[in-house]
Amino acid sequence: MPRTRRRTAVRHSLLGVDLAKAALQAGHRVVGTARDAFKVTAALGKHENLLALSLDVTDEAASVAAAQAAVERFGSIDVLVNNAGNFYAGYFEEISDRQMRLQMETNFFGPLNVTRAILPVMRAQRSGHIFTITSAAGLIGQEFCAAYAASKFALEGWMESLRYDLEPFGIHTTTVEPGFFRTELLVEGASSIWPELSIEDYKDRTTATIAAWKGMNGKQGGDPAKLGAALVTLAALDTPPLRFVAGADVVTGVEEKAALLLAQVDAHRDLSSAMGIENA
Repeated sequence: MPRTRRRTAVRHSLLGVDLAKAALQAGHRVVGTARDAFKVTAALGKHENLLALSLDVTDEAASVAAAQAAVERFGSIDVLVNNAGNFYAGYFEEISDRQMRLQMETNFFGPLNVTRAILPVMRAQRSGHIFTITSAAGLIGQEFCAAYAASKFALEGWMESLRYDLEPFGIHTTTVEPGFFRTELLVEGASSIWPELSIEDYKDRTTATIAAWKGMNGKQGGDPAKLGAALVTLAALDTPPLRFVAGADVVTGVEEKAALLLAQVDAHRDLSSAMGIENA
């Protein structure tokens, strides 16, 4: 089918809104989802190329129903953007087991549910493109981000492996690692959730770090509209990248992480390499 009529499934958020706007402006057909479909139409208005659906990504049956509705409306699904996410912030010992599991349910198992629902459609087409939005925290561990980074690192490993499953079917995968973009991620009560537990040893650091995170909201340097436009551009490529690092801050961070990994390998190279069975 012509590239100018690509159908794109997106997850609603401030980034999702900007991505949907960019896709609609480019002539694509868009399936926009949120827990309440009204939020999609409130943000984007009504459009003949827009299908707004209510979807809780942690609900497997709802994900299947959304995929079916997309196909019924537009006939196919060419691009999936996994963009659901929230941020359970805190030091590991202060994050309850319940919070850790909720973090994984939304950020990790949610994208798995949606992708499972859509892959049969893409396999039948022998074409498609899956974007998964992870984070700089999916490549670089950070203070106060034990739960969030764990969920994003999990997505990274899943996507790196998924490409081998899907390449024979003509389905592309792209992992996107944004840095600090001005989205709703740091909005308290919406996407940012503070730790349920309190341990005296962490008290002062927790108080100071929460204040710092709150102070960053609305001051992030990344423009979600530019990221949305970039993803539309990448979706149109015949050979899209396996990974897209989004933001100058992440470019610098990834370069530093790559150098650190090489230095760590080199520091004990002889010991690391001397693990073979003798006289094998």
